[in-house]
Amino acid sequence: MNTYQTSSSNLTHKEKAVSFLQLVAEGNVREAYQSFIGPDFRHHNPYFRGDSESLMIAMEENAVKNPNKIFEVKQAIQEGDTVAVQSHVKQNPEDRGVAVVHIFRFLDNQIVELWDIGQPIPGDTPNENGMF
Repeated sequence: MNTYQTSSSNLTHKEKAVSFLQLVAEGNVREAYQSFIGPDFRHHNPYFRGDSESLMIAMEENAVKNPNKIFEVKQAIQEGDTVAVQSHVKQNPEDRGVAVVHIFRFLDNQIVELWDIGQPIPGDTPNENGMF
């Protein structure tokens, strides 16, 4: 069952950001881009060119390589046209995963800019509070 919504223009920016990430994690990358990405989109992932097409192709390749990806939103915060989503991403069920923060900037109700920061979850840590 899909928990995202793509047909309503009444969604908040926070709901749109989360829906975008859920679609991408499920391998529905083109649908995510068609539903939420603006025409002048740019991103700041240092591993890919800064344009929309390059990141979309990388996301599609990742989805094919990792069809059992697990994506769990831990929190989402919206302030004006900026949304931050903290999530736990596992490429497969055996993976410890990565704590990821995606920061979105919206313009005219579309995502026009994206930053992402990730930190691998260690197997042993002295912090009793955990990553989340």
